[in-house]
Amino acid sequence: MDSTARFLLSLVTAATLLQVRSTVTVIGLYGETIEVPCNNGAAKPKDLIFTKWKYEMDGGTYRDLLVKQAHKEEAQIQAMDGYKDRVSIAANSSLMIQGGSLVDQRTFTCMVVYGSNLDEHRVKVLVHKKPLPPQLKDKAKELENGKLTSLGVCMAADANPAAVIMWSKNGKQLVADGKTIIITPSVKMDPSTGLSSTTSVLQYTAVKSDVGAKFTCTAEHSLETQVSSPETFIIHYPTEKLSLQVLAKAPIREGDNVTLKCMADGNPPPTSFYFSIKGQKVTVKDSDTFTLTAVTRNSTGDYKCSLVDDDKMEASEKVVVSYLDLSLSPTGKVLKMVRDTLLVKMEQDASGDAKVSWTKDNRKLDEAPRFENVTYADAGFYVCEVSVAGIKRSQSFQLVVEGTPVIKKMTEHRSEDGRHKVLTCEAEGVPRPSVQWSVNGTNEENSYVNGKATHKITVVPTGNLTITCIATNKLGNHFMALNVSSLIKDEKIPGKGAQDDSSDQALLIVVIVVGLIIAAAVVGLAYWLYIMKSRQGTWKTGEKEAGTSEESKKLEECKATV
Repeated sequence: MDSTARFLLSLVTAATLLQVRSTVTVIGLYGETIEVPCNNGAAKPKDLIFTKWKYEMDGGTYRDLLVKQAHKEEAQIQAMDGYKDRVSIAANSSLMIQGGSLVDQRTFTCMVVYGSNLDEHRVKVLVHKKPLPPQLKDKAKELENGKLTSLGVCMAADANPAAVIMWSKNGKQLVADGKTIIITPSVKMDPSTGLSSTTSVLQYTAVKSDVGAKFTCTAEHSLETQVSSPETFIIHYPTEKLSLQVLAKAPIREGDNVTLKCMADGNPPPTSFYFSIKGQKVTVKDSDTFTLTAVTRNSTGDYKCSLVDDDKMEASEKVVVSYLDLSLSPTGKVLKMVRDTLLVKMEQDASGDAKVSWTKDNRKLDEAPRFENVTYADAGFYVCEVSVAGIKRSQSFQLVVEGTPVIKKMTEHRSEDGRHKVLTCEAEGVPRPSVQWSVNGTNEENSYVNGKATHKITVVPTGNLTITCIATNKLGNHFMALNVSSLIKDEKIPGKGAQDDSSDQALLIVVIVVGLIIAAAVVGLAYWLYIMKSRQGTWKTGEKEAGTSEESKKLEECKATV
């Protein structure tokens, strides 16, 4: 025995010099280096002689691990078991244990000898290990509504201490009630490693609302809380309600295809249905749809679907087919003479309240057109449009109004410079009438609007004239005369205007009448003398009848001349 050992022995036997500190607890991690502090990491005393580490056996006896003398650099390893190659001492006198395992869960003692004192610091070591991520195994293929079923087994393996498993649905913890939810946990230790694996079996009674619900299990541990991947389950439940959908673009019109879709709220859904089509039951297998092709207005009505195995459970939906018929009389091109009567008749048959509108030459009319006395202004392109529930129909007619020309008026007025007269002739007629004058003019202007032709010419009358305007189209002609006074006379008596023209016209008429009367008197007198002379000769020659015939002829010629 060396001097150090003898000195140590003498200190140990001197009980009055030994101080045992209270036990502290240190948690180390499995598989990593465990640091066991001496005196909670306090500074070493100045008169330190040596530090010694030992551990307590299961029977309460102690085994030495190492001794570190203050004046030496290296510690003396005294362990002869599994700690021989795993222990060392740090600069602050902490015991370092490499590759921590569950065998290291024991009490270690740090003995510090300094001066005439000996202190012992007891440290209890616990080794913790978090479990492997929790996994859900033996999962149910489907859950049946209202039936208690084993949903799955959750395992959190290789932990120390053992993990605690909890179950959740949509993030909310499930609590066992012994009836609809039963949770059975268990813990199994691996004898070779001492690590524990926790398993938990969940028996769950599913309900219809659990469709799409996410189930998870959570492993709670002192080192970390871990959650498994969420799982969803197929929930089987019987059909409780049917609904019938009409798949078609609204509004449904004649000629469209309409698909009826029967939907059941059961899972799995039924694969066969009855469809009631206008009172006739049709069975559809391996499908939930039935298509009505090229529907007509007669397809309007109530349609139903039901389950094959329970035809009392049914759903219905009304199908409304929109339609619109339009009849217009007349249509196309309609030719009418001015002042004729045209009866316009529109009839419509629709599935609902129809909206009717009229336009003439793309301009909206306030009401339907009526033609009791057709005018040229009535001519145009008429469109009747009727609409109901997304359906539009339209028909049209082109009204053409024709008539022989009729001259409405002729006017004259001086030009702005006073050197000419402007004559205007206004005539109505369709087709467009051509306008001719009995005199030549200049600066001709013409227009044609709504069956009315306006024609202007400029003249320079050197004397009083009667000028005629003639309007002609394929249906006939019409003329009108206008007395036009001379511009020369107007220049001699300036300022007389229209009054002088009227006076001149009156004077001219008087002169003509008087002249005709005088001429008639002269002719009558001459004829009388001729008769008297002829009768004398006849009496002498006996040619009375011949002379009388010749007289009659002469008289007729005279009358014609007059």
